[in-house]
Amino acid sequence: PEEETDIYVITEFGDRLDLLAMQFYNDVTLYWIISSANPEVMNLGSLTIKEGTQLRIPMIISQIIAEYKNLNSV
Repeated sequence: PEEETDIYVITEFGDRLDLLAMQFYNDVTLYWIISSANPEVMNLGSLTIKEGTQLRIPMIISQIIAEYKNLNSV
C-alpha cells in the first residue's frame, strides 16, 4: 500500500531496478519491492525501466519483507 514516506522518482537512462534497490535500500536483491510497487509500468522478469518512467519507491519495507517471508515459509 502507498505510504506518506514513499519516494517518487523519474527514471533516467541506465536506471535498473537492482541499481535503484541498491541506492534506496543498500541491497540489490530487494529490486522486487520496487517492481511490486509499480505493476502498471513494469515488465515481468525485467530489471530495466524505460527512461522517463515515474516509479514509487516504498521506504518502509520491514512489513513488506515480513509478509514476503511469511508467504514463503512452509
